[in-house]
Amino acid sequence: MTSGWKVGTVVSTRTETPTGRSITIDVPGWPGNIAGQHVDVRLSAPDGYQAVRSYSIASAGDGEWVQLAVDKLPDGEVSPYLVDEVQKGDQLELRGPLGGWFVWRPEIDGVPQAGDVQLIGGGSGIVPLIAMIRSHAASESTAKFRLLYSVRTPEDAFFADELARLEGDGLEITWVYTRQAPEGWPTPAGRVTLDALRSATFPSSGTPAVFVCGPTGFVESVATWLVELGHEPAAVKTERFGGA
Repeated sequence: MTSGWKVGTVVSTRTETPTGRSITIDVPGWPGNIAGQHVDVRLSAPDGYQAVRSYSIASAGDGEWVQLAVDKLPDGEVSPYLVDEVQKGDQLELRGPLGGWFVWRPEIDGVPQAGDVQLIGGGSGIVPLIAMIRSHAASESTAKFRLLYSVRTPEDAFFADELARLEGDGLEITWVYTRQAPEGWPTPAGRVTLDALRSATFPSSGTPAVFVCGPTGFVESVATWLVELGHEPAAVKTERFGGA
């Protein structure tokens, strides 16, 4: 972990959703990061005004590069710039990696992790979870991963193609569409429910590690239901996001 600001150069961008974008940044001196950590991004205006926002990191592991994925909020100060304006070659100030609690490591003290891992994401809450999925896929861990991913429509899913490629290799995915499901989808569109969690997630009896990330209301509802299903509150790690 580091507290100093570093200057990175945008090397590529990719449209992920109608309002979301992933950004890959080359950051000299970046020490690498653990899956689930986040970074502060600072923008400075010509008049000296500065805005700082925290974003989860989609990438994980060694290397002097960072991938972010940002969903634009119309009244945000930073996200509209990152989604609509930043281009290849632009420079951004970053501080991190930050955070050591909402993280998953493929091994601890040289021992690969084998315990079940339940990931639950809402919208752009998939970002730290895709880092965990990527870290798992690149490691020798035999842990079984399950992901429950809630999005408004199929077009609102971040990293959809990558998730489709990774599914089946120690990863099971359940999709929940809240506004519009694909044609022929077996269940109607609707929000995540207690019954959906019960049927699609690891049971508490197996003591899985659980990570939940998304909008505040989504996270609070899901965390409450998980405890009702028998999961220990301390085993349910949550991360919320708001305006940016």
